[in-house]
Amino acid sequence: MANRAGFLRSATFRNLAILIVVWEIVGRMNWIAGGALPGLGEILIRLWADRGDYPGHIWATVHASVLGFVIGNFVAVSAGILFVLFPTLLRLTRGFNIAVFALPPIAIAPILVLTLSGMAPRITLAALGVYFVTMSATVVGLSQFDSRAADVVRAYGGKDWMVMKLVRLRGAVPDILSGLRIAAPNAVLGAILAEFGGGGRWGLGTYLLGSLGRGDPARLWGIGLVATLIAGLSYLVFAIISARTLGSSRSVTLNTALPDAEDGAARPLALRLAVIAGAALLPFFLWWAFIKATGVPDLIAKTPLGVLDYLFLSDTSHVARAKLFAALAQTLPITAVGMVAGLGFAFLLAISARMFPGFIKTFMPIALVTQTMPLVALTPLLVLILGRGTSVTLWITISVTFFPAFVLLVQGIQRVPQSVLDLP
Repeated sequence: MANRAGFLRSATFRNLAILIVVWEIVGRMNWIAGGALPGLGEILIRLWADRGDYPGHIWATVHASVLGFVIGNFVAVSAGILFVLFPTLLRLTRGFNIAVFALPPIAIAPILVLTLSGMAPRITLAALGVYFVTMSATVVGLSQFDSRAADVVRAYGGKDWMVMKLVRLRGAVPDILSGLRIAAPNAVLGAILAEFGGGGRWGLGTYLLGSLGRGDPARLWGIGLVATLIAGLSYLVFAIISARTLGSSRSVTLNTALPDAEDGAARPLALRLAVIAGAALLPFFLWWAFIKATGVPDLIAKTPLGVLDYLFLSDTSHVARAKLFAALAQTLPITAVGMVAGLGFAFLLAISARMFPGFIKTFMPIALVTQTMPLVALTPLLVLILGRGTSVTLWITISVTFFPAFVLLVQGIQRVPQSVLDLP
């Protein structure tokens, strides 16, 4: 009871209450884009009216998200362990890993829907959405271990696998959990994107697609908030686990040892060139193999040679290049500005989280909503509010850049040993 009374008197509760009241007034008065942002009360009323529609759609989305999350993270953690034990394998697959991360889900979703059946496209896209984040966090966590503890294990006859089991995996838990916190909303987004273009009956993405043409912003916001709630809860689960395990897995004092530098010059030149060539060619080989194995027609997906022909060898290649460069000229400047702004904002907020905990408690719910509301649900709403211009693109770019960087920065700051903070 005392905790509840304390929360009701806190600045966090006061600020959230003010935000809700302002939202309700702005929505009721139709001050934003003629009613594109309804009041919270209108959204909740519409949610209640549509309550019979949601259980089947929510179950379909959660089912695909959970399966994709489990499969993707199992592969990611396993790959991270192998990459740390065998660094050459990491260098060999670097091009593939970057390609998986950089591949736009909105572009691959239709191909997966056409080549796979049933729940497979949703599960696959959810798994792809979580793989790179968790794999990278695993590699970073396993690489930045306390070498003093590893020396103790080796002194008692332990091999690399025992060091991995007793030292590296234990020390990597906070980093892996940070990756899972970011990956969980990505799994929901991947499943909804596949539903959005999958033509199925069930799923929040399907429900959203069917509601876009009805001119009912309250329903669209309701679907978006339900998706946000699912993604936000998945984030909070791993945030709570991370907070409870951080103290038992970090060093009490600063480890003065530095990780071993990558000694590329010690390897034969032929091996280094082979690894570089393999890293560059592996993504293209897997791309070609996937298309050939699934039998996707050229009209839907081209092989690497098909893309080369389209851009450089065909009679109309100059037209294709002109269109591509024109599109890049529009996209790259906004991308650069949004990335710099998002990273800068994340850095400032991460520092503020350490210096002003009360401020960050108020800001975090807003930041969590902007991150966990799937873009496929958020984008139509932002277009209604901001229009089809540069501002909506810049907003989305800042949003997707800010939150992952913020989570990783805060996690890194929290792992600083207390003995370092106590230094004058």
